[in-house]
Amino acid sequence: MGQLDGQVALITGGARGMGRSHAVTFAREGADVVLLDRCEDLASLDYPLATSEDLEETAGLVSKEGRRCLARQADVRDPGQVQAVVDEARQSLGRIDILIANAGISSGGSIQVADVEQWNDVIATNLTGVFNSFRAVAPIMIEQRYGRIVGISSMMGRGTTGGVGAYSASKWGVIGLVKSAAQDLAGFGITVNAVAPGTVDTPMVRNDALARKVRPDLANPTLEDAAAFLGLLHVQPVPILPPSDVSAAILFLVGAGAGHITGAVIDVSAGASARVTA
Repeated sequence: MGQLDGQVALITGGARGMGRSHAVTFAREGADVVLLDRCEDLASLDYPLATSEDLEETAGLVSKEGRRCLARQADVRDPGQVQAVVDEARQSLGRIDILIANAGISSGGSIQVADVEQWNDVIATNLTGVFNSFRAVAPIMIEQRYGRIVGISSMMGRGTTGGVGAYSASKWGVIGLVKSAAQDLAGFGITVNAVAPGTVDTPMVRNDALARKVRPDLANPTLEDAAAFLGLLHVQPVPILPPSDVSAAILFLVGAGAGHITGAVIDVSAGASARVTA
C-alpha cells in the first residue's frame, strides 16, 4: 500500500522537470494524478517551455505506475482555464485531495534594464498562477473537509541576489500567499505549505540562455561551465539538486505525518537557507 492510496493529486507545470518528478512519485504512492501545463512557449522567455509531447510522456509514466492520469493543456495565468481543469478532474476522478502549485518560469534582468513584459509574465505565472490554483481547489477541499496544498517557492523567495527581481518577488509572494491561505483554510482540515528549492536540474536551469547569463566570458558555455557559479548559491558543495529531493519533501508535507504542519516553508536548497534569517 502506498502513502497516497485513493487520493487525487493535481500538479500544475506537470509536463516535465519537477512536475514530472512529483507526478511519478505520487503515482508510485498510490495517487491518481491530474497534470496541467501550458505547453506553449512565451515570447518573453529565452528558453523553451514544455511541449504537448512532454505532457503526454509524463502521463504515460503515471499510467505505467498503474494509476489514472488526466493531462490537460492550460495556462495558470488564466483562472478560467484552471477552473475548467479542476471541474473536469472532479467530475472524472471524484475528488481533489492534493494540489501542488508547481508551474513557474524564470526571466528578467537587473532592475535598471528590466523588461515590463518579462515582469508581467513571471508574476502572472509564478504568483497569480498559484493564487488561481489555490482558489480553484479550495471550495472542493472545504466540502471534503480535507486537503493538502503546497506552493513551490524558491531559495530566491527566502534570500536573493541581483538580476532576478521578477523571479524573486514572485517567489517571496508565494510564501506570503501560503501563510495567509494556511490561516484561511485551517478550520476545514486543509494544510497549506511551501517548499523552497535551490537550483534544481530542470529545463529551466539546464538551458543555453542561463549558461550564457552565468558565463558571459565563454562563447558557448554549458551547464557544467556554469556549475561553479551555481554552486555559490548553495552552502553544501553541490551546484545542482535532483528533482527527486524536492518531491520527497513534498511527499512528506502531503502525507499522514504532516497533518499539523501548515503555513510552513520547507527548504530544499543545499543549505542556502542557513544564510537567511529565521
